[in-house]
Amino acid sequence: MAARVIRGIEKWLLRSATMVVVIHDRFAERVHRDFDVPLDRTAVVRNWTHLPPMPKVDVAAVRRSHGWSDDEVVVVHTGNMGVKQGLHHVVDAGRLAHRLGERVRFVLVGRGSQRDELVDRIAGEATTTEIMPPLDHGAFSEVLQAADVLLVNELPGVSEMCVPSKLTSYFASGRPVLAATDSSGITAQEIVTAQAGIVVGAGDPVALLDGVKVLASDRDEASRLGENGRRYKERVLEETSAIDRFDRLLTDLTTAAGQTPPRPKKSTKNGIFS
Repeated sequence: MAARVIRGIEKWLLRSATMVVVIHDRFAERVHRDFDVPLDRTAVVRNWTHLPPMPKVDVAAVRRSHGWSDDEVVVVHTGNMGVKQGLHHVVDAGRLAHRLGERVRFVLVGRGSQRDELVDRIAGEATTTEIMPPLDHGAFSEVLQAADVLLVNELPGVSEMCVPSKLTSYFASGRPVLAATDSSGITAQEIVTAQAGIVVGAGDPVALLDGVKVLASDRDEASRLGENGRRYKERVLEETSAIDRFDRLLTDLTTAAGQTPPRPKKSTKNGIFS
């Protein structure tokens, strides 16, 4: 009963709004389908990356500092270690790599509700997966750029819930992305749109390891995918792009309402219009 009431209020609020702003085209489709909000009253303004351009790093030195050898493929997953991420499948992929003698190392960086369970799982199994604590900004940037592959891992069936924020930092690093997720979900669409990596099925350790090997088998193609992601970040996910989109949207709305659009003021502190 409570859920129906809340959904009714949400529908009334969204349908009453002059414009509904969402962060992805797929969310606009959901708002239209689930709440009957006309598509011409929805606008997409992407979340932007919080990261400045990453300084170049000495990849070999960073890898040595973490004990990563030059002849192994390092796959890094960053961020929350929760239920939604399904990282036990990554541990299973590491166990498979160990059994097959594949030189593939999976590195999970961060914390979350499942971290202790993952630590216990790794300790009890022969796997090439390891866990690192959260990193400061400098070390985080170094690890992303020193990786061969950056991983997004999701449980089957949860890929419509959000756009993974880690993709902005992944794209900024210029490394290819491997997404283990539902092929019809938002994450997969983002990877395909950016042409920044490849997608394999969610919840399948064999497919995950195979995806790593595909990216590792063609270094030129991996570099091309990484550069595509960097360009997508600069073109679509920069702060200025979102601010410009909001500015145009508000100008159009106030003009349509017969009001004089406010002139944006440029902050002297950070060069941002407000």
